Amino acid sequence: MPDLMKTISSAKSHGGVQGVYSHASDACACDMIFAVFVPPQARERPCPVVWYLSGLTCTHANVMDKGEYRRMAAELGLIVVCPDTSPRGADIPDEKDNWQFGCGAGFYVDATQAPYATNYRMYAYVTQELPALIAREFPADMTRQAIFGHSMGGHGALTIALKNPERFKSCSAFAPIVQPSTAGWSRPALEKYLGADETSWRGYDATLLIEDGHRFPELFVDQGTSDGFLRDGLRPWLLEEACARAGIPLTLRMQDGYDHSYFFISTFMDDHLRWHAQRLSDSVLGTGPR
Repeated sequence: MPDLMKTISSAKSHGGVQGVYSHASDACACDMIFAVFVPPQARERPCPVVWYLSGLTCTHANVMDKGEYRRMAAELGLIVVCPDTSPRGADIPDEKDNWQFGCGAGFYVDATQAPYATNYRMYAYVTQELPALIAREFPADMTRQAIFGHSMGGHGALTIALKNPERFKSCSAFAPIVQPSTAGWSRPALEKYLGADETSWRGYDATLLIEDGHRFPELFVDQGTSDGFLRDGLRPWLLEEACARAGIPLTLRMQDGYDHSYFFISTFMDDHLRWHAQRLSDSVLGTGPR
């Protein structure tokens, strides 16, 4: 049994509580930090859970500090969970001069290759260990969960939803890496984590998961047209093509002039939270557009 959750900080915001916590992770074999916003409605009833997965170089703090989600989450009655993006610590194998691999770049996979397999098990952490802790420690309605994320985290959200459609009521993404098996900034990481056999990569590639028969009721993606990674790394049209072939409804909004930053994310954060609130049951939440 891992150590009990420890509170690092806690602050009142929009009537709810923004907390930062740590615990000893079995999945990642190190201490992990995560953030949780609990809305005011949780004082009266368990609330739905929305998972936000961050991108390369980020921690739990990037979206917590710059994502501007608390006002709308409080209005809609949503718990927002923000995990870290990788294991961290002095003993964690890393490439300190490579921002696309190692600490801050876990890609939400379960590594199979030494020396990374011991710690880089972010898929198991996000889908198994951390949800169990959230269910135990917070007033969370785990029958109503949604997932979204940005860039590498958008990749994580899409792949996790496609592999766990029974768990998540909705999935969206900001500027996701939709085909990491062929994108230049993700292929090297997949090879180091998963090995040279590219068939093992298919389980962590949204377009290939769809090609292999995985389905989700509908997807929602926002992408900035001025994103410097659009052409080489993100390529949302590949997801659009995969969804069209599979008959998966996809709302893809190309947002004119927006880049890859949290200025972009914070602008459209309310839209994504409303999207999730509707699908988590607007008959219960009673807010957000129809």
